[in-house]
Amino acid sequence: MGSISRYIFRTTFGAFALVLISLTAVIWVTQALRDIDIMTSQGQTILVFVGITGLIIPLLVLVIAPIALLIAVAHNLNKLSTDSEIIVMNAAGMSPWFLFRAFMSVTLVVSILVMAISAYFAPKGLRMLRDWLTEVRANVVSTIVQPGRFTPIEANVTIHIRERRQNGQLVGIFLDDRRNPNERMTVIAERGELVDNDNGTFLVLQDGIVQRQETRKPEPAMVVFDRYAFDLSQFSGGPQAVTYSIRERYLWQLLFPDPKDKYYVEQPGQFRAELHDRLVAPLYPIAFVIIAFAYLGPPRTTRQSRNMSMLGAIGGVALLRLIGFASTVLGANAPFMLVLQYIALAFAIGGGLFVIHRGLIIEPPAFLNRWIETATARILRLTQRVAAS
Repeated sequence: MGSISRYIFRTTFGAFALVLISLTAVIWVTQALRDIDIMTSQGQTILVFVGITGLIIPLLVLVIAPIALLIAVAHNLNKLSTDSEIIVMNAAGMSPWFLFRAFMSVTLVVSILVMAISAYFAPKGLRMLRDWLTEVRANVVSTIVQPGRFTPIEANVTIHIRERRQNGQLVGIFLDDRRNPNERMTVIAERGELVDNDNGTFLVLQDGIVQRQETRKPEPAMVVFDRYAFDLSQFSGGPQAVTYSIRERYLWQLLFPDPKDKYYVEQPGQFRAELHDRLVAPLYPIAFVIIAFAYLGPPRTTRQSRNMSMLGAIGGVALLRLIGFASTVLGANAPFMLVLQYIALAFAIGGGLFVIHRGLIIEPPAFLNRWIETATARILRLTQRVAAS
């Protein structure tokens, strides 16, 4: 790899990493805020919250990486053109194909990253997240430790907690148990804590009063206690079997599914569509870069506008990805539609390589340029009139 190739690789990969991290962080925050309520009700630390919600990051990277690569390549090509570096390289006898190979080195790295995430890391993160959510939903603790709320554990049992301290201790506990039709039990305690052990889950109360009101007796029986344990295991759903969705399957599980798998028996089309979507995922970064270079790679003088080329590259990429989404969705019920994404990718890659190899410049028709220039001038004049008035 020569000095020019190393320079392009370094600048392009740096821009790609910056865009990928920025977009992933923004989208991750919006997704993580949806789970903050369940995390605060668990009383977990910020590190646990970040760790749990961070399990969706591989899936976000899988979707964002091709787009981040497209932005990085377009930015770098625009920078090289603005600084007249592409023109100088072309004048020195460097073919566009040589410049394209430098960008392809970054593209291959991103494609390998996408392939690894698609095959293993994204399903692994989603599996870990589902395991945790299943455990939370099966654990009654996640539903009762919500300070300031009267929470019904079941039809005839209600609990209220005034405060949950940093050390996990509960303060101001009220428990009303009406499961026995002949007796109503009410417990009020100053403090308490949740204890999980091999025997189950218990709410251990301290310094409180138990009031028992029998239906045939006018006066309740009240007992003051120093320590009282209330069994919560009876309200828990118990251990639940985790069933992974199709998106949470590894690539080899989609390639060789278990014939007795419930999802595979009920939704074989979804299995097939997800498999093909995983297989073509590493090809999208390659297709995106080829389209971007075909539009933005040819040398242009500073007098030639690159706006239409930029719009053409964005439109080509958007159309290609739209065809891929449509092919995957429709292919679940119509298998022949899955071929559409392969045809679109082959056309984009093959056509783009032909344009790059021949050194062609993709330009819109002259009448379209004139129409855009006229419309832009009219809008500019209208804006000036509005501003003047």
